[in-house]
Amino acid sequence: MTTTWFITGTSSGFGRLLTENLLARGDRVAATLRRPEALDDLRAAHGNRLWTARLDVTDTERVRRVVDEAFAALGTVDVVVNNAGYGVLASVEEASDEQIRRVVDTNLLGSIQVIRAALPHLRAQSRGRILQVSTAGGQTTYPGLGYYHASKWGIEGFCETVAREIAPFGLALTIVEPGATPTGFGASLDVAPPLPAYENTPAAATRQAFLSGRFPVPNSAERLTGAMIDLVDSGATPLRLPLGPDTYADVRTALTGRLAEHEAHRDVAHSVAATATR
Repeated sequence: MTTTWFITGTSSGFGRLLTENLLARGDRVAATLRRPEALDDLRAAHGNRLWTARLDVTDTERVRRVVDEAFAALGTVDVVVNNAGYGVLASVEEASDEQIRRVVDTNLLGSIQVIRAALPHLRAQSRGRILQVSTAGGQTTYPGLGYYHASKWGIEGFCETVAREIAPFGLALTIVEPGATPTGFGASLDVAPPLPAYENTPAAATRQAFLSGRFPVPNSAERLTGAMIDLVDSGATPLRLPLGPDTYADVRTALTGRLAEHEAHRDVAHSVAATATR
């Protein structure tokens, strides 16, 4: 059966590759991006199975209009993929106010508004699912990427809530957490000017790893997008899908560490109850 997908951020990276692979297997794709001409080659090859629209997800009114137009043009959308996003490379002191606003507006608020715009249509269909592209950095952290983490931890909390709210309508949401993959993410980072005070700190080490190309990227973009497609084809609806050995290891370390710290405070947590228990 042909599946119809709505995907944001399709000019490069996971969004472009996902679009290519879906069209190649005969699916329909509503692809949104800031420069629709970047997909002219795919439109020439696949005709009306590719629907495109100009979209910057920080423009909320345009998000609503484009989502409405996509559902109207295609009749139905089976899968909404929130993929648009990027990172800011800076210690918390180094980033400008504009850099902070932009990454939060794109990764967090932009994703929220795409979901809000799609939900009325998905509910009316009584079927459909959402894939929210996050990252290992939605559950763990790396120095120098604090504002990226703020946006990704925020969208994961939002999506976990949404998944519970929409389940009664027969809808599902999965947070996809890719690890480091050669998609151009590092080259597209918004880099803040360094402060001398942060030389020889963990934030500076992360900066140098990215800028020198030494940050490890152990994953295959082709296999990762294939895993996303396989998930949809399988009908499975996990809340989270970790993709990559780095994601699996880093998130596991973060979760076990947080659980150990949580358990260490059991007694004090219970001690503040109106009726103290131990």
